[in-house]
Amino acid sequence: MEYTAKEVTAEELEQWPRESYHLIDVRSEEDFQTGKMPDALRVDLDRIAEGNHSIPKDKRVVLYCKYGDLSLTAAEDLCAQGYEAYSLAGGYGKWVLRQIQKDMDSEQRRDDIEKSLRKKFKRNLFGMFVKAICDYQLVEPGDRIAVCISGGKDSMLMAKLFQELKRHNKIPFELVFLCMDPGYNEANRKVIERNADLLGIPLTIFETNIFDSVYNIPKSPCYVCARMRRGYLYKEAQRLGCNKIALGHHFDDVIETVLMGMLYAGQYEAMMPKLHSTNFPGMQLIRPLYLIREAEIKHWRDYNSLNFIQCACHFTETCATCHTDGQTSSKRLETKKLIEKLKETNPYVERNIFSAMENVSLNKILGYKRQHVKHSFLEWYEDEDDLKIGVMNEAEIAHEDELRRQQELQKEKARIDSQPKSEQARRNAEENRRNAQFRKLEGARPDGN
Repeated sequence: MEYTAKEVTAEELEQWPRESYHLIDVRSEEDFQTGKMPDALRVDLDRIAEGNHSIPKDKRVVLYCKYGDLSLTAAEDLCAQGYEAYSLAGGYGKWVLRQIQKDMDSEQRRDDIEKSLRKKFKRNLFGMFVKAICDYQLVEPGDRIAVCISGGKDSMLMAKLFQELKRHNKIPFELVFLCMDPGYNEANRKVIERNADLLGIPLTIFETNIFDSVYNIPKSPCYVCARMRRGYLYKEAQRLGCNKIALGHHFDDVIETVLMGMLYAGQYEAMMPKLHSTNFPGMQLIRPLYLIREAEIKHWRDYNSLNFIQCACHFTETCATCHTDGQTSSKRLETKKLIEKLKETNPYVERNIFSAMENVSLNKILGYKRQHVKHSFLEWYEDEDDLKIGVMNEAEIAHEDELRRQQELQKEKARIDSQPKSEQARRNAEENRRNAQFRKLEGARPDGN
């Protein structure tokens, strides 16, 4: 039987028994990892067009992309191959809007989401958020911070964590939840606004035409776009009286950026937890999610059944080339997969990459750059005292020994604190039991001493 591709709305799809169709996501792998419809399977568009796929024919097939255009073409290809195929009208974006609207009708939803940060995710999200703020001194009394909201899972979580920190009110600071519209289409703008309403984030939105400005740039449009957005955010934050902007880069972004720099740019540069702005005097950039794993953010998102859109620029309406820091998604995804592969034989590889950023031995490097000027180890090879590399006097050695001792104590405390509470309780109980047995044996001695 020959079929003709048709569209099905999200409302109509809800009336179909779930077991009556296969749900296929034809977006990029990165978008699929960012969020998907329940039980959806991802298949490349090219494989569908070529017929090189393994989609069963025992049921109807419903396909969706970002906005419903590419999935309609894919549905037509499947129909030509003998499938009964449908395209989801409006795509994933339309479905997300419908889910958010249903959530907003529930008064309990926001309370449950906030409660999850205080209970289930207190340790791995809020705890690591506070640790980064304390360790790197990201928030100081009197700060007015522009929390930059892109609409994705990372920035939305960061906003909620800042609200939770503000609720504790241990540091006097102010927040502005700043969202830039660089030229979103209407559907994406609504997703961001409605998610903010659902989560109780009071957005301050300003508009630019960045997407139109970079659309015709042939080389590195994503990099130019990211730089322009950063500049506009600084400018607007400064106008609003802020002295800091907060971005939602997390632990995985940090280690992927380090590795990408080494593999693709031949340089070793860390994504720093805070930076002074060179073009906006008095302004700083901070990254409060610096120690939070992306897997934990996804866990929070999925646990609360939240739906976000990854990137909403003109390029990604038809492909996936953009990332919030200007790096192409293909290279970042390639690096992410490499790290996952390395973890199969070394489960500590992520932590080791991160630790390498703070364990650089200055007397074991070929060179470094300062103010864009390159320096070679030959400059200090004959007289290492010049740069205090490798050679120290007795007072300096004693000072370093004391610092090392303090750091070892801090590491041991952090190791103990990182153990599950049940494990700590077991160890404490075991120690108490040993002490009790020792006291009992001592008391049983003939001399009573």
